[in-house]
Amino acid sequence: MLIFHFQLSIDIWVFLAPNDFVYSSMKIALVHDWCTGMRGGEKCLEVLTELYPDAPIYTLLHNKGTMSSNIESKRFVTSFIDTLPAKEKHYRKYLPLFPFAIASMDFSKFDLVISTSHAVVKNAKVRPSALHICYCFTPMRYVWDMYDHYFGKEHAGLGTRMAMKVIAPLLRWWDVKTSANVTYFIAISEEIRKRINHHYHREADMIYPPVDTEQFQLSTTSEDFYLIVSALVPYKRVDLAVEAFNTNGKNLIIAGTGPETPKLKSFAKSNIEFLGWQTDAQLAQLYARCTALIFPGVEDFGIVPLEAQASGKPVIAFSQGGALETIVADKTGVFFEEQTAESLQSAIERTALIKFNPAEIRQHALRFSRSNFKQNIRQSIEEKVRQHLHK
Repeated sequence: MLIFHFQLSIDIWVFLAPNDFVYSSMKIALVHDWCTGMRGGEKCLEVLTELYPDAPIYTLLHNKGTMSSNIESKRFVTSFIDTLPAKEKHYRKYLPLFPFAIASMDFSKFDLVISTSHAVVKNAKVRPSALHICYCFTPMRYVWDMYDHYFGKEHAGLGTRMAMKVIAPLLRWWDVKTSANVTYFIAISEEIRKRINHHYHREADMIYPPVDTEQFQLSTTSEDFYLIVSALVPYKRVDLAVEAFNTNGKNLIIAGTGPETPKLKSFAKSNIEFLGWQTDAQLAQLYARCTALIFPGVEDFGIVPLEAQASGKPVIAFSQGGALETIVADKTGVFFEEQTAESLQSAIERTALIKFNPAEIRQHALRFSRSNFKQNIRQSIEEKVRQHLHK
């Protein structure tokens, strides 16, 4: 079948039957909560920019130079948050303003809006005839599942806690109400599909996010250290690992930065090394050299454990959240059941008794490759466009 390609704005072929098709030229926008660095969510956005190279990126704020070169080359449209003082480092303090920021952005000219969101941009409002597909990392974690990790006594001052007692219920109400702006949800994991159903009473498809497995090579040797790759923020529970390794005396390397750094350094012993931010190439070397990755938090999905597994290394993880979907017990890693230093230490001891097969570990990780994600998300979007056009 010969297909002639006409470029009007951004093109999508929607297949109706093996020998039939409808050509649809649609104006498309990509929407992302904020563009301040390349983490897992931004790697999903990067794939979408490859699928829809002419689509502008709408975002609450953009710290220029913090994204991949491919993303930085796109046209950005930002909200008023991008003009506020100290937005580069302290944008989260403007959380109460985020609903107003996304509401101020105009999507009326677009036929298709694809949002990638863990906060507010899934609530972008499109015109009635348009299609809004949200690839959802999680319902807004700040006011739902991880509220205490951000605004509990140990993590926020009295003034912030008092303010959030008023603001959080309003944000939850707004989040549920405006989730109706999404035509179709796609969740990043079964865990998130359950949360979407619980909080929004909506069904969602599920597509695992991409892991750039080609960046990591199979390693069959290990050096005498364990590894953490993480933002140093409270809910990652790096403190549990520091406590466990303070006790067992084994070597631990921590790669990452964040507001918890001074606190963690203050009670870490000399066998624990903080490397700070590392490049992708440096991380690949760390994965290749480590004995195992430590993953003590609860994640919506968790790309880091799969990066370690793509290097042939086992993962020691807390048995909740996305880790349950990406790690095979006693095959590609070991779980600990209680989020305590003692339970983690027990898992470290059990890991030392298991003879892992690095090649099998890597083969498991390849299921989550970037190329698989790209194919799956493209097919899902095309199918949803087809459904929308023929309602």
